[in-house]
Amino acid sequence: MSVEIIVYILTALAAVVVVLTRLRLGGSEHGAGRADVGSALLNIHTGAGVLALAVWVTYLVAPDDSPVGGELAGIIGIALWWVVTVAGLLVLVRWLPSRGRHAVEAMEDSWSEGPGLSVLAHVGMLVGVLVFTYAYAESLV
Repeated sequence: MSVEIIVYILTALAAVVVVLTRLRLGGSEHGAGRADVGSALLNIHTGAGVLALAVWVTYLVAPDDSPVGGELAGIIGIALWWVVTVAGLLVLVRWLPSRGRHAVEAMEDSWSEGPGLSVLAHVGMLVGVLVFTYAYAESLV
């Protein structure tokens, strides 16, 4: 399988991660886990994700000689994907164990038991963005 096909598949999966993270944490007052990550972090994750998807897909499908298909668009798209990835990894902080007198138990939700789905999504996003960065740096997309 070529790197270009892998990049397209990972782009679709990244879009799913952005949407599902918003659905999972955006509809409730408190998401699952031990800590509330706050709406600002979720808004950064979602906003950067939507922009990253728009810029990156435009970069991938636009001709190289067009203004939206050039190197700058690729760099902006990758930078936005890195913002999404860092925000997503910070979302995982809500699952870190808490210790001490006032420690609270982890809250569960209807999506899963424990952090498995979040870890899979956001570590997978990190791997995907590393692939995007490599493919761009090596001019494979």
